Amino acid sequence: MTATWQRARRVLCVRLDSLGDVLMCTPAMQALRQAVPGRSLTLLGSPSGAAAQPFIPELDDAIAWDAPWTKAATPQPHPTGPALIATLSARAFDAAVIFTTYTQSALPAALLCQLAGIPLRLAHCRENPYDLLSDWIPEPEPATLVRHEVQRQLALVQRVGCRKAEPGLSFQPRPADFAAARMRLSTAGVDPDRPWILLHPGASAASRRYPPAQWAHVLRLLAHGPQLPLVLTGSAAEVELIDTIQFASAVPAVSLAGRLSLGELGAALRLAAVAVTNNTGPAHLAAAVGTPIVDLYALTNPQHTPWHVQSRVLFHDVPCRFCYKSTCPQGHQACLAGVAPQQVADAVCELLGASSPSAPGRTAAAAGASVPT
Repeated sequence: MTATWQRARRVLCVRLDSLGDVLMCTPAMQALRQAVPGRSLTLLGSPSGAAAQPFIPELDDAIAWDAPWTKAATPQPHPTGPALIATLSARAFDAAVIFTTYTQSALPAALLCQLAGIPLRLAHCRENPYDLLSDWIPEPEPATLVRHEVQRQLALVQRVGCRKAEPGLSFQPRPADFAAARMRLSTAGVDPDRPWILLHPGASAASRRYPPAQWAHVLRLLAHGPQLPLVLTGSAAEVELIDTIQFASAVPAVSLAGRLSLGELGAALRLAAVAVTNNTGPAHLAAAVGTPIVDLYALTNPQHTPWHVQSRVLFHDVPCRFCYKSTCPQGHQACLAGVAPQQVADAVCELLGASSPSAPGRTAAAAGASVPT
């Protein structure tokens, strides 16, 4: 590690995407923190990303900001650009590490940090950043390789000598979160200490949502097969979706949609025997708390599969894969619609170590154990 980075005690970690993106940066954050005794880390993130800070031990603080260059940016009661620059300047950060996917530019955030007087600024960059970055890695993706997002961020901090990190993602629900999750499950008639299945049908991007009718079919298969309690989760905005799926399934299932805080969702995922989700934040949350996961993986991009956890990644390969779109450009959503509900139920049973809910002797169908290249 260079002497300048060795002296950096107050580090700003910039990740302006959503919850799952922040979670996939936590191994790199851990490496940053462990490299220098007494180093503190502050996250500059979107409101949903910054909300994870109390549960990520590597982070000491968070600043919520909707960057105007991100696709999810919406008017929020958070600082404007000039106000944010003043806030960052007042905090006197020694360094900033700008985490991005390879489809994003780090330069707007680099300019923000430079204007705030942060002397050390590290990022991947496709073009010569000149003085906007003090340390940078020429962007290798996707021309020469495509890495998992966790590997990409670890490679970035290794550039400045930060190498030691635990392999898994980091998210630690608090005791109060476990108590609240247990109470909600018990009140709904689910014993939190016996096996049950958590299903999370929502996702912020429409292109990443498994069709509701197929979710309902999955519920019917699971109700017939392992016969474990089925618990549906989702945000307050997804209550109608969850109610629709629950009604269409015509099987007993519990809905906790709109009733769990982030910490309680993390606790519920930890208590579940298996989770079934789309490729969205709760998939990475399940990975962070170590719960086996069936990931219904839309082929919008290749690098966000569950990290360091027992999983089954299901998708239907399509010629239009890796579109990077929030809405299916083709209108058919075949990369998800092509995954049969039976494949999902089989994958759940495989992770449970139970027999398949289909005919005796049937093996678990793999719609995709890895993302195609």
